[in-house]
Amino acid sequence: MASVVNAAQAEVWNGLDGTRYAEEPDRLDMVNGAFNADLFAAAPVAPEYNVLDIGCGTGQTTRIAAKRTRGDVVGIDLSAAMLETAREKARAEGLSNIEFVQGDAQVHEFPEGKFDVVLSRFGLMYFADPVQAMSHIARAMRPGARLAAVCVGDHGKGDWGQVFAAMAANLPMPEVPAGDMADGFPTPDNIARVLNDAGFTEVSNEEVVRTNVWGRDAEDAADFLFSFEEGRQVFEALDPEVRDRARRGVIEALRPFERPDGVHMSTPAWLTTAVRP
Repeated sequence: MASVVNAAQAEVWNGLDGTRYAEEPDRLDMVNGAFNADLFAAAPVAPEYNVLDIGCGTGQTTRIAAKRTRGDVVGIDLSAAMLETAREKARAEGLSNIEFVQGDAQVHEFPEGKFDVVLSRFGLMYFADPVQAMSHIARAMRPGARLAAVCVGDHGKGDWGQVFAAMAANLPMPEVPAGDMADGFPTPDNIARVLNDAGFTEVSNEEVVRTNVWGRDAEDAADFLFSFEEGRQVFEALDPEVRDRARRGVIEALRPFERPDGVHMSTPAWLTTAVRP
C-alpha cells in the first residue's frame, strides 16, 4: 500500500480477521450477501459504467458489478489476504474488467471524475476521518454519479437484540473506539451529516432488514460470533468457567433461529444513497 492514514483498520484487516475471511469467503458472503439486491437496486450499474467498490473484501459485490458493465470496475480494500482471494475468484469467473487494489480509500489516488457508481457493502464505517474520506471519494466520481452503501444498523432490533443481550449478560463487551463507527456511519443523522459535509446531495437513508445465515447450527454460529479479533481477545481472557457459561448462553439465544439449512437471523442495516453534484 502506498499511503495509509487508517492504520488501526489496516492492522486489523491484515491480521487474523482478514486472513480468516480470505480463507472463508463464502461464509462472509453468506452473512452479508442478503443485502446485495438492495445495494444494486439503489445504484443500478449500466453496461458502460465505471464502478468503484469501497471495502470490497473478497470481491463478491465487485464481481457482480463487473458482470453488469463493460466499463472498468475497481475494488479497493486494506486487506492483502482478502484481495488475493478476490483476484482468484475473479479469474475463476473469467472477469477481465476488474482491478483489485490494496489501499486506503481515504487517501488513495483515484482518477478524478472517473466513476459512475460507487458501492460499498459495510465498508464505509471505519474511516479515520469520514468527512475527509468521503470528500476524497467524491472527487473520483463524475458529476451526477451515484453512491450506494450498506452500513451497520441497530443490532438492538430484530433477532439480533436477543443474541446481543445474551452476549452482554455474560461478557464485558468491548467499546467501539473513537473515530471508528462511533463518529462515522452508524446512525441516519451521522450518515447524513458526513455525506452532506463531504459535498454530496440527495442523501437518503432507509432501514432495511434482511435475513442472513450465520452458521450451520447454533454452536457453529456462536463460535463464529466469538471469533472476531476484539471479541476473541475478550472471550479468551475470561476464566474458563465464565467463558463456557457465556458460550452456552449465546448458543441458547441462537437456538430459536435454527433451521434445517442453518441459523437464520434478521439483520438491520442502513441503506444509504447520495449523488455527487
